[in-house]
Amino acid sequence: MLMVVALSAVIIPFILLVLLRMSAIKGMSISTVVVIVLAMSVWGMNGHVIASSILEGIHRTLTILFIMFGALVLLNTLRNTGAVNRINQGFQSISRDMRVQLIFVAFLFGSLIEGAAGFGTPAMVTAPLMLALGFKPLAAVATALIADSTAVAFGAVGTPVLVGLSTLPEASTDFYQDVGLTTTLIDLFGGIFIPLILVLVLTVFFGKGNAIKNTLVMLPWTLLIGVTYNGSAVAYAFLFGPEFVAILGSLTGIIVATITAKKGWLLPNSVWTEAMQADSDTGNEQSEMGLIKAWLPYIIVVLLLLATRIVPWIEEFTLSAIDLTWSNILGIEGIASEWELLHSPGTLLTLAAVLALPVQRKPFSDFGQSVKQSLSTIKGTAVTLTATLAMVHVFSNSGLNMNDLMSMPEYIAQGMAETFDTMWIFVAPFLGGLGSFITGSATVSTLTFSPVQFNIAEATGSNVNVVLGAQLVGSGAGNMIAIHNAVAASAVVGMQGEEGNVIRKTLGPALLYMVLVGIGGFIIMWIL
Repeated sequence: MLMVVALSAVIIPFILLVLLRMSAIKGMSISTVVVIVLAMSVWGMNGHVIASSILEGIHRTLTILFIMFGALVLLNTLRNTGAVNRINQGFQSISRDMRVQLIFVAFLFGSLIEGAAGFGTPAMVTAPLMLALGFKPLAAVATALIADSTAVAFGAVGTPVLVGLSTLPEASTDFYQDVGLTTTLIDLFGGIFIPLILVLVLTVFFGKGNAIKNTLVMLPWTLLIGVTYNGSAVAYAFLFGPEFVAILGSLTGIIVATITAKKGWLLPNSVWTEAMQADSDTGNEQSEMGLIKAWLPYIIVVLLLLATRIVPWIEEFTLSAIDLTWSNILGIEGIASEWELLHSPGTLLTLAAVLALPVQRKPFSDFGQSVKQSLSTIKGTAVTLTATLAMVHVFSNSGLNMNDLMSMPEYIAQGMAETFDTMWIFVAPFLGGLGSFITGSATVSTLTFSPVQFNIAEATGSNVNVVLGAQLVGSGAGNMIAIHNAVAASAVVGMQGEEGNVIRKTLGPALLYMVLVGIGGFIIMWIL
């Protein structure tokens, strides 16, 4: 009975959004009410803790809406200045094939944004950019979410490793580096296939036939990109630690992808454009804007993100200057929501949009128009995100109860551990993915489950670093199906109400990735 209640935050949204195809606003509202009732009646959470958790969810919703706003303002500004059209022409000069463009934008550029920012930002940037490049909305959102996976374990300058493992008794710089390196080794068995999986999803769900053929012809090039990213990630994890794995890996991949795609190496002669919107006219109007000038606002975003996270005095200033963090909500210790306004990707994306205007010699009226467009797009998302995050935080804070029960996440983990015992390495990535599915954060998933994973590894005599590596990569796989990521990414392309359809497209790749991670973890454990 208790296990069913603990899993209610997973089972109910899955049934309502994926199986019954309800819109997220309706499905998540119902899910939240049911989970709150069960948390109070069965788990023994009092009304004060429930109210504090709901307020935590509302505050967290504001932080995500702000990132959405920044991503949309930047995109709409660049649309108004003509930069997006020039960016599209740049991609077409490399390749007019949408399968190639998908790898560049969703996987490589998305991984770069993930490495610098994390916290759901990549899909909110890449999905609308792909939409502007002519991709069908559902194709843009689904592939953006699937692509934002391999880099997630090292997102936001290594935060899932550095923060997610920080509560463990072994926590130290050497420990983080060892786990980070092990994580990249495990991902050699799963991450290298993500570019191929992306192409498969694109051709199967959005093509007009011959999906397998249209995927297999891309096999050599996609494997090259997968091996380049993940192979270089191993080297960067060994040389520099976890902070720069995603950033340097994606930059290496971009260089190799650009050279090979321009020369047509390992690519088919045919051009695939079947995922193009019927009324798309991208690239028809030639732009006189320079390509570097068109891309400069995005370059500024990456530089600002890096500066605010690796330059000590800038990081300290942005973390403390305008701090809207809400600590000990309603006086309950440990329930808090962080929001350092200047450190938020939303601020940096908005600033890049403002800077784009003088750089591209456009009037500031373009920015005002972009703000109106962006606010109109996200206004209907607030209720859905609030409901989703209220449920998430009730679930996470369920350890604060009057029945002396462990939290729901811990109860789930304990039950799984007792069931699988020595075969745990195959289950570890699914626990990490479960955490990301519910919370939408690899960092929160790892913070929640890493102590459990650590204890299970020691109890079963498994290699601790391998089990924790499987947790980290699994949390990246779970990011593909994270509820509030699907809500946010759908909103920025105007697809409110289609979140269940998005998750149906991303669920298969997520589960496949977790299986591959389990196999990779088993092999690495056997080698070590």
